[in-house]
Amino acid sequence: MLSGSGNYCGSRSLLIRCYCRRHRSAEPELFIQLSWSSQASRMKGPRQTFLNLFCILWLLLLLKAASSSPLHHENEPPPPSLPIGLYKGQTCVGCVLVVSVIEQLAQWHNSTVKAAVERLCNYIPEKLQGFCYLLAELYGSHIAELIAREMNADVVCHSLKLCKQDPGQPLCHLYPPPKVGLRTAIKKARRIMKTSKDLKSFMGFSSICTFPLLANLCEKMKYVIRNKLPFEDFDGDKFSTFPTLRGYHWRGRDCNDKNTSVYPGRRPDNWDVKSDSNCNGIWGVDPKDGIPYEEKFCKGADSQGVVLLGDSAGAHFHIPPEWMTVTQMSAKSFANLPMAFSDELDWPQFSEITGFLNSTIGGWTDSLYLRLRKRNRCNHRDLQNISQNGGSSGNLLYLIKSLARNQLLDNPAIVIYATIGNDVCNGNRDTLAHMTTPKEMLSNVMQALRYLDSRLPNGSHVILTGLVDGRFLWDNLHDRYHPLGQLNKDVTYSQIYSFLDCLQVSPCSGWLTPNETLRNLTSERALQLSNVLKEIARSEKFASFDIFYMDFPLRQTVEEWRKMGGEPWQLIEPVDGFHPSQIAAALGTSITWQKALQEWPQVLGKENPFNDQIEAIFKDQGGH
Repeated sequence: MLSGSGNYCGSRSLLIRCYCRRHRSAEPELFIQLSWSSQASRMKGPRQTFLNLFCILWLLLLLKAASSSPLHHENEPPPPSLPIGLYKGQTCVGCVLVVSVIEQLAQWHNSTVKAAVERLCNYIPEKLQGFCYLLAELYGSHIAELIAREMNADVVCHSLKLCKQDPGQPLCHLYPPPKVGLRTAIKKARRIMKTSKDLKSFMGFSSICTFPLLANLCEKMKYVIRNKLPFEDFDGDKFSTFPTLRGYHWRGRDCNDKNTSVYPGRRPDNWDVKSDSNCNGIWGVDPKDGIPYEEKFCKGADSQGVVLLGDSAGAHFHIPPEWMTVTQMSAKSFANLPMAFSDELDWPQFSEITGFLNSTIGGWTDSLYLRLRKRNRCNHRDLQNISQNGGSSGNLLYLIKSLARNQLLDNPAIVIYATIGNDVCNGNRDTLAHMTTPKEMLSNVMQALRYLDSRLPNGSHVILTGLVDGRFLWDNLHDRYHPLGQLNKDVTYSQIYSFLDCLQVSPCSGWLTPNETLRNLTSERALQLSNVLKEIARSEKFASFDIFYMDFPLRQTVEEWRKMGGEPWQLIEPVDGFHPSQIAAALGTSITWQKALQEWPQVLGKENPFNDQIEAIFKDQGGH
């Protein structure tokens, strides 16, 4: 596959067929039938387009959603096309990650680079393998030759023009430069390849979208971006019987997808005598006394749902470290890749506020929803996670419009407002200038609260969560080895942070930096914004809900984890080095719950005395 002689797969022609459906299938599907003809070796024109396409798709899996840089604000023009920054920064990161993994696989298994790429492609689920083989066919021989000459991933990706130095900008690299210097090594690599004349500039999103297989998806993405809609607006459904693509991993599962008047969280229709109108699994009539079960068990029970308005931390962003750690890499470790991709690399089903499934990504699941459900089984399935990677107080004003709550027909809700970092986090070189100001924070949050006041049923509650002190990240990770550096002890988090910052794709230039003064200034702004939230909770009143404030419980979480024998760095996601881990999320739930019990018991509602009877009659209430 990667040698310079001939084709890898023999005489076949290329056919790619792609489609993605939200409903009526278990997973979104990407079907690629690959056939490699002798013409493949002459595909010099489209070669760069396909290679960029591969790196974009790979990166969307491994990095794009990791960027916590806020989405554009109302006073900013929408981006002209979605991945405009991919060529400048994120495609570079994707390329360096892929080449590094290939090189390490060859080293760990004592194999050729050709065999390493075969191994990597075979790890990926079959429906996604085609792009991997396509990359190998189009550029594998060049990657293999450069690695054989001890060129590192930085040199390889710059020579392929997937990393590019813009005028007046630094030459970014992850690894230490070669002894001859990075520029000299890149020039040498391009001479070795002897194909630099065939490398065309990145054709951009609009050109990629001319491919028939991507045209429909591209048009949907453009529509969402142009109209500044949440990504769940790819179709109009709010509740779904499908898990991913903003389905029931994000909101309680629908129990009648064909009837729009049936959904989790509504008050029961005629006490659900004939059917389950609110999907909590309680319906019918007790034959002993003729009283509807919903009326008997749930009337006056303070039924309420839980809604999270948040960012990537609330959506529970996670990249499995096995995807980058070759000593742990296997087909099993990539089995969840299609699901992860279709959930934007988020795992809301395990999250701190709306998690409901047992964790498969380490740690354990504990959530505000699960505790509310245990307290009152009438709350079954009443959850909404309206979070977005990159969510901030500014763009949450658009995300909040996808809230599904009818003021007249639905139960009250506990709303957690938690944009814990993006108002101070961005990847800009002048990061301080792009942070939300206290005045902007006040305006954004008040607009969101007024919107909630017009949508939430009376008796609801809103809890504002303060911003995190992100100095914790650098203090506990900067000198530790990143999963990509575990094998050779050669890549620390400090190097990762610097590489992303150089490319201006850092999730947080203000905290993920060796500049202590900048870290302190970022935390100072975060505290100022938290104080805005605290003052709003103290002074503002609303008609449909009461309002509370709590600090982000980082200190208490660390203390609890230390008591359990853990180390602080284990509370941070290992791949992105930025988000709270599964352990941190579960511990945070316990701390939040205890605070509410002690200080705002009215928020949680009373315990339902009929819980045991509900469980005895309705078992798991239809599950999740």
